[in-house]
Amino acid sequence: MLKLLEGIGGGIGMDSSVIPSQKYPEMVVVSTTDFFYPLVEDPYMQGRIACANVLSDMYAMGVPWVDNVLMLLAASTDMDSRSSDIVTREMIRGFDDQAKAAKTVVSGGQSVKNPWPIIGGVAQTLCKMADIIMPVNAVAGDVIVLTKPLGTQVAVNARQWMGDDKKWKTVEHVITKKEALRAYCLAEQSMGRLNRIGAELMQKHKAHAATDVTGFGVLGHANNLASNQKAKVSLRIHTLPILRGMKAVNEIVNFQLMQGYSAETSGGLFLCISKEDAAKFIKEIQELEGLPAWIVGDVVPGDNTASIVENPTVIDV
Repeated sequence: MLKLLEGIGGGIGMDSSVIPSQKYPEMVVVSTTDFFYPLVEDPYMQGRIACANVLSDMYAMGVPWVDNVLMLLAASTDMDSRSSDIVTREMIRGFDDQAKAAKTVVSGGQSVKNPWPIIGGVAQTLCKMADIIMPVNAVAGDVIVLTKPLGTQVAVNARQWMGDDKKWKTVEHVITKKEALRAYCLAEQSMGRLNRIGAELMQKHKAHAATDVTGFGVLGHANNLASNQKAKVSLRIHTLPILRGMKAVNEIVNFQLMQGYSAETSGGLFLCISKEDAAKFIKEIQELEGLPAWIVGDVVPGDNTASIVENPTVIDV
């Protein structure tokens, strides 16, 4: 995710590219792309997570409708042909099912062979500029809402260590295998969850700016969002919702989770919104999805940076 670009080829964007249509100048083309190496054990879930992550950049711009998705796929050459066929087919099935859940279609794409199986895609839609929530309008007094917990990188690694006695011994005094498996299952569920309803509620409750939390961690993405604001504001994070047990694991094998730089995959929406509308947003997303969202920070007058307060509140999820 790069700093907002303006005036380059007529395009603007942060999580997604926003380009005026050449033929219909009153319309814009919104698009984004991403792909993944293997992350979870189930290739079907890998496909669902990859599709959710591709679409999430659109949702972070308040665009819940996506006209189509192109699939990017690499079949593994390091597996035997039967295993590669099964894994590839299951990744495709998961990706396609997730696209249907998002009310869009996979209309094509590109496939290659590669040592590791890879899946991702390109999402795009045509809309009016007024339909997009550009990530630039946060104001002092807003609160920051996060829609998914943190700690997915730690949870995925803890699950892998369960199969390696030497690595597991480094963390077994702070977490049981049952607790690690619980965190992994919750992480997989969270990564496979679409941010589509969150995008719809961003529109309904008039969010001022947003991004999604992925590879740069919550503070990395918060800093990028802060740097793009029109007003002189800073984003102050005071609360970290973390998958239960992952803070303790992180203290042994430091992924910089508490510093805000642990990578997340297909993470939540991180949005700036008025305090009154935040309460409505959180209530409604809980009613619609049965899952919580949290107020994790404040927008304050500042220098367009982001920070995590000393000793932030940690919510076990």
